[in-house]
Amino acid sequence: MNRIIYFLLILLPVRLLGQPLKPGFDKAEYIELLKVSAQFGDSTYVRAFPTPERFTFVYRSPIVGLDNRWDLWANNQGVAVLSIRGTTANSVSWLANFYAAMVPAKGELQISDTEKFNYELASSPLAAVHVGWLVSTAFLTKDMLPKIDSCYRTGTKNILIVGHSQGGAIAFLLTAHLRHLQKQSRLPADIQFKTYCSAGPKPGNLHFAYEYEAATQAGWAYNVVNSADWVPEVPLTVQTVNDFNPTNPFVGAPAMIKKQKFLKRVALKYVYNSLSKPALKAQKNYQKYLGKLASSTVKKNLNGYVAPDYYKSNNYVRTGNTIVLLADSAYFAKYPDSKDQVFIHHFHLPYLYLTEKLP
Repeated sequence: MNRIIYFLLILLPVRLLGQPLKPGFDKAEYIELLKVSAQFGDSTYVRAFPTPERFTFVYRSPIVGLDNRWDLWANNQGVAVLSIRGTTANSVSWLANFYAAMVPAKGELQISDTEKFNYELASSPLAAVHVGWLVSTAFLTKDMLPKIDSCYRTGTKNILIVGHSQGGAIAFLLTAHLRHLQKQSRLPADIQFKTYCSAGPKPGNLHFAYEYEAATQAGWAYNVVNSADWVPEVPLTVQTVNDFNPTNPFVGAPAMIKKQKFLKRVALKYVYNSLSKPALKAQKNYQKYLGKLASSTVKKNLNGYVAPDYYKSNNYVRTGNTIVLLADSAYFAKYPDSKDQVFIHHFHLPYLYLTEKLP
């Protein structure tokens, strides 16, 4: 803590004159944040990647939650960076990914014997998010908020959020959480957050995406994806007839079918059930194995954790303003598809290579 205060105080005169963040995707800004994000790798990984030029390391958190960690970086222009670590080789870190049932985007989590995490990531009761990454967000937020307060008290009101891979998934939820804290006057309204999710998976359902995008669509949040990378394609999505808006033609289909003559009723009922039941069964199995079963392992790693009631959906969607890094023939010559190296398109270096080719 003394290091943080000292660092912020020596930059205070400059910070007060700092330039505000600007909306819109900024190629140079994202590249610098990639450099910050890559610092979580092992020594070999870090040495292979360019070092940050505009930001200086300030603080690294302890490991919390499901093997989660974050860094604080800052520059001399009044901008701080919250950098969220992605998945590690630790099985507990992977557990955060596989704990993939959905929970309402507004509610409460019992994360330990003595702690509850109250959250609102979206106001719609139809909005839902990935529970494993929400648990990670809960633990990270607890450590982040005092540091955000310290930054603010020394004049820093511009904060960039970045996360790659799992870190990108958490960055979606963290961004929504911090913005709602501002609405509730629990964080200063004049803090400007700008988010770069990098290689971010799908964090929630369509109604979460609608609210997240409405809040950030003026240029304050992006998800940057390599078109050859499989990680932005997960979690697996199951869409059922229950995932549509309340006003839809499917909700009245059973009643309509009952009004038909016998032979037509039998045929229509067969077709309707053949189309709807497989998805409903798949959703139940998804929740059973990636919700209830996975939570038993989560409880073994988080003393006092209480599994919440799950939202009956797994309709995960791609979220946010998306910047597509389109892999071309030159890219595949450098980074060819591989059955053995399944993360070849996911690491920071291929993302840097494609980003540098952007106009």
